[in-house]
Amino acid sequence: MKRFFGTLLCAVACLSAWAWSQGAGADEAKEQDKTPAKVYFIKEINAQNLLKVYDALGRQATGKVAVKLSTGEPGNNNYLNPQLIKDLVQKVDGTIVECNTAYGGGRSNTESHLKAAKDHGFTDIAPVVIMDADGETALPVKNGKHLKSDYVGKDYLNYDFTLVLSHFKGHPMAGFGGAIKNISIGIASSAGKAYIHSAGKTKDTGKVWGQLPQQDDFLEAMAEAAKAVADHCGNNILYISVANNLSVDCDCVATPEDPQMGDIGILASLDPVALDKACIDLVRASEDHGKVHLIERIDSRHGMHVLDYAEQIGLGCLQYELVELK
Repeated sequence: MKRFFGTLLCAVACLSAWAWSQGAGADEAKEQDKTPAKVYFIKEINAQNLLKVYDALGRQATGKVAVKLSTGEPGNNNYLNPQLIKDLVQKVDGTIVECNTAYGGGRSNTESHLKAAKDHGFTDIAPVVIMDADGETALPVKNGKHLKSDYVGKDYLNYDFTLVLSHFKGHPMAGFGGAIKNISIGIASSAGKAYIHSAGKTKDTGKVWGQLPQQDDFLEAMAEAAKAVADHCGNNILYISVANNLSVDCDCVATPEDPQMGDIGILASLDPVALDKACIDLVRASEDHGKVHLIERIDSRHGMHVLDYAEQIGLGCLQYELVELK
C-alpha cells in the first residue's frame, strides 16, 4: 500500500478556520480538526474496487441507507453506470435517492424523474425514491452567511445513513461536481435548489435564474447547505467518488460536451472537502493533455472557492493523505 501526502500542510487555512470558529456566534461551531483526512484511491474502475474502497473507510452503512447519486438528465450518458455500482448499493441494502430539479427538463417533476431513473437502469438494481415528491423539510444552517436553512426532500429524514456516491466531473455553474455538490444541491428539494443557487434570496424556481448572485456567494451557499447535511448525519455518512467520463459538463446537462481526458479512478473518504480536493489534484497532476479543458472549467468558475469556504466553516479540511489501494 503506497501512501503519500496529497497536499502540503495548509497552516494559513487552518488558522483561518480557527479564527472563524472563535468569531461572533461561533459557540456552536466545532474547532477545525487539523489532522489530514485519509482519502483512499484505486485506479481501476470496476464493481469490485468500489467495494474495496468502501471497506477501506472502516465505516459501515447501517440501518435504512440512502444512496445519493445523480440519475442523469435524459440525453446524458455520463452518469454512473448502474451495473458498476450495483454490488455496492445492494451490499448496503440501499435506496437510491434524488430530488427534483429546479429547471425545465426531464427530471423537474417526480413522474418524469422516476421515468429517467428507470430508463437509465437504476430501478433495475435498487428502489428509487424522489425525496421531495411529498414536500420538503428544513435543516438548520449554523452561522450561515447566506442561508438560514437548507431545504431538503421531506423523505430524507426517513434514512439512518447516507452513502454519497458521486460522479466527479465538471459543472457549467459550479466548475466541478463532486461530494459537496451532491449533498448540497443534490439533496435539496426543487425549491431548496433555487434557494442555494440564489444564495438565500428566493425559493421560486421560476425567478431564481433571473436573479443569480455573485459567483462566490453561490459557491458559499452550496458549502453551507452541504454543512447542514453533514451536521444532520454526524458520523452516519461516507463519501465515494468515481472520476470517469470527465466531461466539463454535469450529468444534469442533457447534451454534455464529450470527455476530453481519460478516467482517473475511484476515491473515497469520510471528509467531503478532502475528497473533492483530491479529485481535483489528480486531474491537475494527470499527464493527459485533455485535462486542460476540465481545469479551465473549474478555474473559470472559481470552483476552488467552495473548498476554501467549506474548510473555513468546518465541513472538512483541505489537508489529506492519499492512500493508494492495489
